[in-house]
Amino acid sequence: MSYERTRRIGEEIKKSITELLREQRIKDIRIIDSRSLISITTVDVVRDLKYAYIYISVLGNDSDKVLEGFKSASGFIRKEVGKDIKLRYTPELIFKMDDSIERGVNMSKLINDLNIESGE
Repeated sequence: MSYERTRRIGEEIKKSITELLREQRIKDIRIIDSRSLISITTVDVVRDLKYAYIYISVLGNDSDKVLEGFKSASGFIRKEVGKDIKLRYTPELIFKMDDSIERGVNMSKLINDLNIESGE
């Protein structure tokens, strides 16, 4: 029961942060000036709803800079998420880098290179 609730809350947080990105309401210069593709891949909310781990994926070269921008803007993002999602306590947002998309692109490239070498 509680796992289902934390999963639903995580999806709502993800939707809210994605909307903030889409509408460009996060004004941190490291996020605005990024020429990379930024996406929220996963949001894991702990069972007591005190913390939410937000995994972001940055397809480009400035991933460290974008992560620092998210960490800097976490107070604003938390406030906006709290407006969107009616909870007694808005979880503290902890941003982490998710490089699974980049690893997938690299694996796909390696597989393609092997297929070209073998003549397929």
